[in-house]
Formats: sequence, structure tokens, C-alpha cells
Amino acid sequence: MIGTRFVIALVLILGRGSFVFGSDGRSDFVEQMLARPIISPDTGLAEIRLFAESKVPVMPEIKDLASWQTLADRMRRDTLEKVVYRGEARKWREAPTHVEWQETIEGGPGYRIKKLRYEVVPGFWIPALLYEPEKLDGKVPAVLNFDGHDPQGMFADYKQVRCINLARRGVIALNVDWIGMGELKNPENQHTILNHLDLCGTSGLAVFYSLQTRGIDVLLSHENVHPAKIGVTGLSGGGWQTIFLGALDTRVALTVPVAGYSSFRTRAHFAMDLGDSEQTPVDLANVTDYALMTAMLAPRAALLTFNAKDNCCFAADHALAPLLDAAAPIYRLYGQESRLRTHVNQDPGTHNYLKDNRQALYRMVGDQFFPGLADFSAEEIAVESEIKSAEQLRVALPAGQATLHSLALARSKDLPREPVLPGERNAATAWQAARSERLREIIHYHPNGIRPETIRTETKEAITASHLKLRIGDSWTIPAVELSRGEPTGVTILIADSGRNAAKAAALDELDKGRKVLTVDLFDTGESKIAEKAWLWNLYVSTVGERPLGLKAAQLGSIARMIHDSSRKPVSIVAVGPSSSVVALVAAGLEPAVIGSLELREAPGSLKEPIEANLPFDQAPDRFCFGLLEEFDLPQLVALVAPRPVIFSAATDRAKAELVPLKAWYAVFGQDFQPAR
Repeated sequence: MIGTRFVIALVLILGRGSFVFGSDGRSDFVEQMLARPIISPDTGLAEIRLFAESKVPVMPEIKDLASWQTLADRMRRDTLEKVVYRGEARKWREAPTHVEWQETIEGGPGYRIKKLRYEVVPGFWIPALLYEPEKLDGKVPAVLNFDGHDPQGMFADYKQVRCINLARRGVIALNVDWIGMGELKNPENQHTILNHLDLCGTSGLAVFYSLQTRGIDVLLSHENVHPAKIGVTGLSGGGWQTIFLGALDTRVALTVPVAGYSSFRTRAHFAMDLGDSEQTPVDLANVTDYALMTAMLAPRAALLTFNAKDNCCFAADHALAPLLDAAAPIYRLYGQESRLRTHVNQDPGTHNYLKDNRQALYRMVGDQFFPGLADFSAEEIAVESEIKSAEQLRVALPAGQATLHSLALARSKDLPREPVLPGERNAATAWQAARSERLREIIHYHPNGIRPETIRTETKEAITASHLKLRIGDSWTIPAVELSRGEPTGVTILIADSGRNAAKAAALDELDKGRKVLTVDLFDTGESKIAEKAWLWNLYVSTVGERPLGLKAAQLGSIARMIHDSSRKPVSIVAVGPSSSVVALVAAGLEPAVIGSLELREAPGSLKEPIEANLPFDQAPDRFCFGLLEEFDLPQLVALVAPRPVIFSAATDRAKAELVPLKAWYAVFGQDFQPAR
């Protein structure tokens, strides 16, 4: 017979959850509840489309040229100051353009090829080829030719053909390589690495734009280039460079982008058009849109070239019309309707800058730069025999050539700018108040009210599981699973990089502590994962003036507020994974009244780790928040949470080392700090 005392003891043990008979059944039930779907698979994609598109500026009704000029000047100024030249890039802007000329090689009939390199930011040189007509008399037109996402870069046959044909027509053609392509092809120059500079508070876009605008500087330094007859053109990513430079640099007289861009509003509906890091830079769509930038070309000449059956992006049937809708009325105001033209390629109609598209360029060059010249022909000259190999065209780059990665590493070395924490209580409290406000600004923190909806509830193994939809504001639906047993002592919110399905162990641990557990899949996590091209949509979030980190932190903070308003007790947060750990630290730093404690599992040792590991943006979008590292690293984020407890489970050696100074910081508040376990 079992004694009464033993039965009572067993009941108490089961109630506490430190040991559970049939624990496998409990584990299986929790696993099943966490895995059960709550929202439809396309919810994340549908919501991000609506959220982002609603923030893109639209073309206003313009009634007179003065109003338009005021708007265009403001957009041009704001794009350069608030998007392109931020942080260290302001100094880069002021530096002179350094050009180093190398050998001249024989081209073909009537032209030569001069090799050169020019410096766009300190230590970062762009290789280029100048196709120069042999007979130059006075001032002549010049065209800057950009690469797209072609690994051959400036060596690509179709690009050589274009430059040769321009030179054979008396036009000086500058063929420049692009970052990550041709001679600059390097894992450290992947375009998503520009976000490393963004994290440091310096616009990575500035390197790309400096390549473009300093290319114009190179042309204008040529004694025979006519300053009022400069054109720019390129395919795909080269088309993006073309519209970006053409809109912002009024030295450009002719802009011919080929299959290179569409409005951000168009991109919300055609995911094939979502551009990568340089094409979707932080805050651009908070200032302007590519449709408005097309209008900013007026009254200068423009030929918008698209492909009818484009198998990559920016197909004519959806990309072209919104651009014309914005730009055509402005050209009419100027009385220059004939300067805005379009060309839709049918043969082959795919993503190309082949003969038909090239001949459209030649016609435009003839009309704009050689008006009335009777013998100017747009028929392409056959120059296949003049195509050079990459080795023949290769330009020597300096030893120690910088990369996007090396620029970011160098910039991150001395960040954050003010790492030392105050050593006195009043100063520490003032520091927290000021720093929390600055953090709120950096991540664009906007918490919102929540409308919870219970979908289903089920009880098994003494555990009650409820599936919820948390409607945050008017934009987001967050799936959540609430797990409880008996009379909980408090509530723990659980988030994980891999979603709630990967958080079973942490959920069981919290249940064993007698806590109610709310597992949630925040923006682009777990069941909320964006189903298509998630990292590109994260870029979209940043370009419309928000931040992925800010979205997640605000969602977490909103959920914590909801629970606190109901229970009047601070909530605990358990975060699993490096991204979730940063989200939890940020939310806790901004919600001192409602978040009581943190446990961080697999936390990073520093915000610099993605830079040091050369981690592309697409692998951790929320860890590249613009300017965060300039002001905060791990110790500063933890310092905002003090004196509340922060536990680092299985902390790395680096995290342990970084957190040592925080013992003195917590002592200022009369608390002991024991972060690692």
C-alpha cells in the first residue's frame, strides 16, 4: 500500500512539474501543439505587400513647372543627403576623383582603347576602358556604359559591341566594371555586403553611387568631351545605375536604362522586380520612388527600354506604364514630349541588350547628339572580329584593393562610438534614458495595440494549449501558442530564430518552472515567414523607412504590453538564436515597465559578428539595422535592461568577455550580474 505522505508528495511534484510521469506524452503533445498551423502560408507575404506599398510616395498632381522644380530639387537633395551620403560617406563625397591611366591598346578601325582605374572611395578602385575615336575634332558626345549582374562585367561581348559601335560613330565610350562583377568579382564584394556598412551607420549605397558619379567626372576630365552631351546606359543592374544617376546627376543629358527598374509600387505586385541591396537602399522609398525619379529626368532626353518577354525582371507589360504615367505629364509641362521615348524589344524579347536594343540606343544618340547629321546611321556595324578577351582588356588593380567587406571591417573597428558606461547611479539613469530614446529612433520602434483571437483550445497531459491570432495594429497577424499547466506563477514569451516549432525544449523548461508560456512567430519568423524572396521583402521594409529589427521588437513589445496590462505583472522573455536574442534585448531595453527578465540562448557575442563573418544580408536581415552598431553593441544593449536580470545560456567565450564590465554596471544599481550559465 502506498503511504498517504508519498501520495501527497507525488501530487506536489506533479503540480510543480519538476518530474512528470509519462513525460514523453507531454513532450509529444507540446510538439504537436507548436506545429499545428494557425495562419495561412501566404499571410506573411500578403501583409508585407500591403504594409510596404502603402508607404511608397505617389506622384502628386503637378500644375506648374515651379511646383515640380521645387519637388524635384527636394527629392534630389534628400536622396543624396538622407540616403546616399550618410555617415562616413559624407567625407567620401568631398574627396577628389583620382584617375590612373594605364596602357593604350589597339582597338579596331577608327578607335583605340585606353585602360584606366579611378578611385570611388579611399582604397576602392574601379577598372575601366575608354573607347576613344582616333580622330577627335573639338568637343564630342560621351556615353558612360554600366554593367549589370553579369560575372563577365565589362568584358561581356554585348557590352564591347556597344562601346565599339559608339566609338565608331565618333562617341567617346567609357566601359566601367561594377562591384562584384568582372575584375571586381569577389565574395567580399557581394552586393548584400553593402549592408555591413549600413550597420556601421555609413551608407553602403555610397560606394555604388560614387562609382557612377565619378564615372561622369572621368568623362568630363577628357578635353574632347562635350559637357552638355553626356549619356548613360546599361542593362539590368546597369539599367538601375542608369536611372539612379540620371535622376540625381543633372550633368547627364541622355538616359537609356534597359530592363533595369520599376516603381516600388509595381514591385509590391511583381516579386520578380524586387531589387537587391543597392537597388532597394535604406529609406529611398521614404524620400522618392523610381516613378518619380523617371519624372526627374525631365526635360533631359530619356529612352526607356524594356523587353516584352523578360525572363528576369522588369517586363515591359507591367513595368513601363507606371513610369510613363509619372513622367509624361512633366515632359509636357516642359514642352519636351519628344525627349521622352520608349522602346519595347520583341526579338528576342528576353532579358537582353542585344542588337535591337542597341540600335534603339544608337538612334537616340543620333537624334539627341547629332541632330541633322544626314549620314548618321543606327544600323549596327558588325564588329565581332574586334571583340577582345578578358586577358587583353584586364586593368591592373592596386595591391590591397579595398572591398565592401574590408571597408565595413575598418569602419566597425572603433564602434560603438561611446562604449564606456557611466560609473555613478544618477549618471547611469540619465544614460539609460537618453540611450533608450536613441535606440527607439535607430530601430524605428512603433508598438501597437493588439486584438487577440482564440482559434482553438485543447488539454492533454495536464497541459492546456490555446492557438491564437494576435492582430497587431492594422498590419500584422502573429500566430501564437499559449501553453499552461495548473496555476502559473507568471508568463514567459518565447521567440526563436527558427520559429516556435524549434522551441519545444525551451517551452517545456518554462512549464517546469511553473510559468505560462506564449510562443510567438514574429515578423518573417516561423509560420510568419514570408513565403517568397523573404530577404528582398526585408530590404523593402527598410527602403520604405522601417526596420526589420524594429518591426520584430515592436511586435514583441506590443505583446508584452498586452500581457502586462492583463496581469499587472512584468513578463519574462526567452529568446533562442542570435537574431531573437538581439530582438529581445532591444524590446526589453525599450519596455522597462513590462519586461522583467531575459534568458538568451545562442546569443551573439557582439553585433560585429555578421561583419566579421562576412555574412550576407539575406542570412540575417534583422541584424543589419542601419546605424545600430554606431551606437550600441552587446554590452550597451544589456546595460539598457539593467537592473533587470539577463541570463545568457550556453554563452560563447566572446559573450562572456564582452559582458565582464557589466558586473560593475549592475553594481551601480545595487544588483549582482551573473549572466552566463
